[in-house]
Amino acid sequence: MYQTLADARTRIQQEAVDTLKVLDAIPDEALSQAVTPAHRDLGRLAWHLVETLVALPAQIGLTVEGPSRDGSRPAHLVAIREAYQKATDSLLSGLEGWTDADLQREDALFGQIWKRGYTLEALLVHQVHHRGQMTVLLRQAGLKVPEFYGPTLEDWATLGAPAPVV
Repeated sequence: MYQTLADARTRIQQEAVDTLKVLDAIPDEALSQAVTPAHRDLGRLAWHLVETLVALPAQIGLTVEGPSRDGSRPAHLVAIREAYQKATDSLLSGLEGWTDADLQREDALFGQIWKRGYTLEALLVHQVHHRGQMTVLLRQAGLKVPEFYGPTLEDWATLGAPAPVV
């Protein structure tokens, strides 16, 4: 759970950079890539990240500019990326009116009581979770996975080192 706004804002910015790396790796042709037809595809996962950046903060009093949750999504990744960036920027702007004490305020979410610092952390962990799903779908589509927490399989060669044995 975040104790300071400075920490929360820093993590939001860092995770947004990594999410944008994943979004940038998805060509429009791969938006329909899914494990099975019953699972979310790359495009739906990407759009879900945008929708959640709007919906979850609204439950704790933050208005974030972005799409309504009407189930539709843009047909092109560039529009999803723009909406994601806009929502992230709007979230960061909304936090400018908060103080560190606001992170300790409690709200009822999902049948539980969450401190707002926890809600912001959960928002980012949710994003990381779906980003991980998206990297699997990128691999299945034969696309390069971007690096964010360490080298990818392809990145080891650029480092002049062999990829770890799995």
